Amino acid sequence: VQLQASGGGLVQAGGSLRLSCAASGPTYGTAWFRQAPGKEREFVAALRRSTSSTYYADSVKGRFTVSRDKSQNAVYLQMNSLKPEDTAVYFCAASPNTPITSAVCYSQTYSYWGQGTLVTVSS
Repeated sequence: VQLQASGGGLVQAGGSLRLSCAASGPTYGTAWFRQAPGKEREFVAALRRSTSSTYYADSVKGRFTVSRDKSQNAVYLQMNSLKPEDTAVYFCAASPNTPITSAVCYSQTYSYWGQGTLVTVSS
């Protein structure tokens, strides 16, 4: 399965962006991670296909929403009220199996990774 992430760009603080992650085949858990310059990759959000359950990092809860387009094997990350600290390369990742709840935030859970899309939030 190949993942194609898109939708990044430059936006002012307080603005919005929607990231897309298109998969070439079925996946059962999809997540977004991000990596800011000089920092480690961190979990942002995840969605489990079987239950449509969603999970968020505390830093984005209430501002970001992850959703799925069932017909197109696509997952989206709607990002609102963006802050300069949200600036990072965002990666989508997916699993061929349904991840257990306690594992959704770990990069090791996901076998497939997209190429990353840059989000820059100016102050």
